[in-house]
Amino acid sequence: MKILSSQILRCVAILACTCTISYAQDVHFSQIEYSPLLLNPALSGANSTVNGVLNYRSQWNSVAIPYKTMAASVDGRFNDKKRKKSGIIAGGLSFFNDQVGDLKITSNSVNVNLAYHLMLDESNKIGLGISSGFGQRSIDPYGGRWTSQYNGTVYNSSLPSNEVLNIPSYSFFDAGAGLLYSYQRDKHASVKSNFSNINVGLAAYHLNRPSNSFLNQGDDKLYVRWTAFVNSTISIPNSKGSILPGIYFQKQGPAMEILYGLYYKTQLSTRNSGGIHQPTAFSIGLFNRFKDAMAIKFMYELGPYAAGFCYDLNISSLNEISKTRGGFEFFLRFNLIDK
Repeated sequence: MKILSSQILRCVAILACTCTISYAQDVHFSQIEYSPLLLNPALSGANSTVNGVLNYRSQWNSVAIPYKTMAASVDGRFNDKKRKKSGIIAGGLSFFNDQVGDLKITSNSVNVNLAYHLMLDESNKIGLGISSGFGQRSIDPYGGRWTSQYNGTVYNSSLPSNEVLNIPSYSFFDAGAGLLYSYQRDKHASVKSNFSNINVGLAAYHLNRPSNSFLNQGDDKLYVRWTAFVNSTISIPNSKGSILPGIYFQKQGPAMEILYGLYYKTQLSTRNSGGIHQPTAFSIGLFNRFKDAMAIKFMYELGPYAAGFCYDLNISSLNEISKTRGGFEFFLRFNLIDK
């Protein structure tokens, strides 16, 4: 009976956790700033000529079958070589995959982005981005453990689940849009500012409210996911260091997430490889996901290349089972900035 009680407690904890984050599971990255097209479509081409990122996250290994999330994106500018342009035309392509628990609830999405950034002057831009694509979800009904499969003492997989899923797999069209203000310091400016860049964005995903149910496609609509963020790079005078503060807000139906904190970045050296300027830098950061986790972050940069690692320390009510162990994630990035 103790074993059964323990399993029930674990299932309740997992369900509570899932109810808290599942609505925003499609973008549940602690390093969301390095998954730009999942944060705001208008980030396409906003701050660099070409930007490509690979992301991976695994969480809740200490609680149940781990949740695994992968994402990849590439974005770039179409008219960056054109002189005296009044605006920047950019595009992007993103892919997202997420798999949850014993039932292998799998979500996939592929989206194409288009953005236009109006240049107010050499440093300031206002951008509009749109996103459209397709999503797909599937479930393995035979992977779960159901109440009817407990005979009163132990679990018996040979017993019928009595569960009927009308739609074990379905696909849908998806649409989103975003606005962005971005400032990037002009290296030719006569007045030098400590602010290297500032980004302020607001976006909405799933604007068309696609169906989101394995039982009845007409009854359950996917909530619109709202995102808002501010981040910046601020140089520390008379040093090789800078701080990178950021706050990221997301709301999807009853679920809400607030992630805030900062990195400290220091330039390690400047090297030339084949005549190419390749500065190296290391960053360490501490972020808090409100009432959920503390995220410790590390990043190493070599020229246009970067690699980042993050580990979440769970501080929510699930801590009784997770023992503070949340999840880890890493990313690889190629970011080419036109000099």
